Amino acid sequence: MLILSRKLDESILIGDSIMLKVVAIDKGVVKLGIEAPSNVRILRSELIRAVEDSNKEASAEHDESLLHQLAQKFKL
Repeated sequence: MLILSRKLDESILIGDSIMLKVVAIDKGVVKLGIEAPSNVRILRSELIRAVEDSNKEASAEHDESLLHQLAQKFKL
């Protein structure tokens, strides 16, 4: 992992087409502006983790209900 320090209005260029710019710093919160081509997906990592966790939970609940239904059928 590369760690860089940037001040307000300073930026970082990634490759030839992605720029990260520090647009505001307020009470310990840094706001970044991202310029990238429209074909580049930009997602917050915490949202990806939340969706993955939700999918795992839904899958586990679904699997358990199917197993319960199958168990009921075999008992008959």
